Amino acid sequence: MHHELRSVDVGIGLGSHDLGVATFAAQLYRQGLFPTLVFTGANSRTTAARFPRGEAVHYREHAITLGVPDSDVLVEPRATNTGQNIAFTRELLAGEAGSVESVLLISKPYMERRAFATCQKVWPEVEVICASEPIAFADYVDSIGDPGLVLDMLVGDLQRVIEYPALGFAVEQDVPDEVRIAYEHLIEAGYVSRLMT
Repeated sequence: MHHELRSVDVGIGLGSHDLGVATFAAQLYRQGLFPTLVFTGANSRTTAARFPRGEAVHYREHAITLGVPDSDVLVEPRATNTGQNIAFTRELLAGEAGSVESVLLISKPYMERRAFATCQKVWPEVEVICASEPIAFADYVDSIGDPGLVLDMLVGDLQRVIEYPALGFAVEQDVPDEVRIAYEHLIEAGYVSRLMT
């Protein structure tokens, strides 16, 4: 979303199959952008084998190996979708000292817009900034090692950006015509495993 990064109250790393989210979150923590880092996520069908103890737990362990102090990393281990990531993290932070007025959502590159739209719906009173690892698409695909999975995830994510506002899960986002056309072509090409049924 090209948000300008600045200091916030809390960094929130959204769980997924991509450990790069935790790596980038640790980097942003070390840059001093937030004093507390929350990782949120249980498992999905794409992460159960890779992160058997849950996405957030593995992310936390990885961030600690990268120099984030144990005491500054919280775990929300129950969420199985983006709405729950935000809602459960909000509940977790409600029990912490001080109030949260601003958050930095850290996600996969193609998930920023959906994360933003979801947070605006679920936690409207907080100022939200989105960030992801600055990486070229080809390099991102190489880092994941499975081009088909990345394209399936891209298509599924965009479907949710389009459909979730009508379901009450997110606020409306502008989707340019050329993006919708590319989305339809990818569906026709068979990248459908992450579509909602």
